[in-house]
Amino acid sequence: MLLTNALLATDGPATPGHVLLEGDRILSCGPDLPAPSGPRLDCGGRLLTPGLIDSHSHAVFAGSRAAEFEARLNGASYEEIARQGGGILSTVRATRAASEAELLAQSLPRIDQMIAAGATTIEVKSGYGLTVAGELKMLRVARAIEGARPVRVVTTHLAAHALPPEFTDRAAYIAEVAIPSLRAAHAEGLADAVDAFCEGIAFSPDDLEPLFTAARALGLPVKLHAEQLSNLEGAAFAARHGALSVDHVEYLSPAGIAALRAAGTVAVILPGAFYTLRETQQPPVAALRAAGVPMAVASDLNPGTSPLASLPLAMNMACTLFRMTPAEALAGVTHHAARALGLTDRGRIAPGQRADLILWDTDHPAELSYRIGGPAIHTRIFGGQIG
Repeated sequence: MLLTNALLATDGPATPGHVLLEGDRILSCGPDLPAPSGPRLDCGGRLLTPGLIDSHSHAVFAGSRAAEFEARLNGASYEEIARQGGGILSTVRATRAASEAELLAQSLPRIDQMIAAGATTIEVKSGYGLTVAGELKMLRVARAIEGARPVRVVTTHLAAHALPPEFTDRAAYIAEVAIPSLRAAHAEGLADAVDAFCEGIAFSPDDLEPLFTAARALGLPVKLHAEQLSNLEGAAFAARHGALSVDHVEYLSPAGIAALRAAGTVAVILPGAFYTLRETQQPPVAALRAAGVPMAVASDLNPGTSPLASLPLAMNMACTLFRMTPAEALAGVTHHAARALGLTDRGRIAPGQRADLILWDTDHPAELSYRIGGPAIHTRIFGGQIG
């Protein structure tokens, strides 16, 4: 299929041109049209971008936490809610009670919203089971999404998300649940990466050292929720393990920035959680920019702190709240997001890349960040197929 008369969002300024697809790959792209062959799609001068990539989501879960939203509006903090049995543990109870079929049925509408907003690749984490069986159930559901919807799902093992009520010792939980569930997930081919929540209400770097060591022994890349509510120097810990990404990073220190730069680790900016929690400590975007640390932008879709399923809205928030540029935001949901997931075959319009593309009803790249929620999608192409 030949896409003509498009405005191509490449690494530099958007330029008019064509894209020739062969199967599920981009065969060529640029200003000069190849000889006519096969079907054509006249893009009408519209903006063509890579399919958007959500590099951080918790899209598989059961239940709702709308009541906690009301509690926060009445003055309760995230940590207070968590310490009273709410927060992540509230979703854990609902997710444990759901069957795989029920969990998939509850999760697919959220996936549909993400697809409708331009996502063609979505990372989905576990972390609401917090038992060996519960974590495997979540990861199986995440894998099942690909069979139910036209989207690529990258799965991430996140058993080290919170300490469940049946445990009081973090080291015991890591040894008895997190590591065994990781090994079982790897044996079943259910995990593409390993993540953890490094925070005062979750786990410290010392707690997580055995888990990350186990992940590396299995050949699985790691990433880390870090420096969201405080600075435990999680970024430096993750960088020592060669992490793909460190996510949230509101309290990231200069030393942490230097560690990310040295390791080639992506900083994933999550404005949805910042907005929902009404935080005031912004991630050090200017310092990350100056240091040359790549920045991805993601939804952090989850039931408690970021009920956000739209990457264009996350782009708008990243620009409005954190002063990222529209070009940085677009890179953050395309090639930098791909890098945050360890993927090299998507996120750019270039020969050899996957033919995952979005044609937008606009002719200006900044419209994706400028409009609250983004412009409408004209045509979605996934793996070379329209629809």
